[in-house]
Amino acid sequence: MKVLGLGGLSLASLRAGPVLAAPSKAGDGGRKQIVLYCDLAVDPAREQEMLDHYHRHFRPAAESFRGRGFVDLKMLRIRSVIQGRPAPAHGINYRFQLTYESEAQRQVWIHSALHQKVWPLIENTLLNKDYLVLLTEAV
Repeated sequence: MKVLGLGGLSLASLRAGPVLAAPSKAGDGGRKQIVLYCDLAVDPAREQEMLDHYHRHFRPAAESFRGRGFVDLKMLRIRSVIQGRPAPAHGINYRFQLTYESEAQRQVWIHSALHQKVWPLIENTLLNKDYLVLLTEAV
């Protein structure tokens, strides 16, 4: 399954959860930044491949949208659960985090030819393409 905002269209993009996001900037007309989180099960045998694609292709492509809503992007390796349950599902070893000034601007990015080219480089290293996607907004 492909996920809206990360390569295609699906209901997975409509999932939301209680995750903190960066506050909106003063003077932005009241718009609130959004932060998208994806919990990913990267195939351990393809982890270095995923990281190479992320650093060499995906991150530079995403950063080219600076000035068009892009704020920040991170690929985070999950080390451990310190507190609380449920823990991430079995095999989840990365959390992808994308911050945009607005959901409308993120939609422009995800529908761009550039995104359509670079996201599959990451997604093809995953064990499960039905990953959790959380869309959050600053409050």
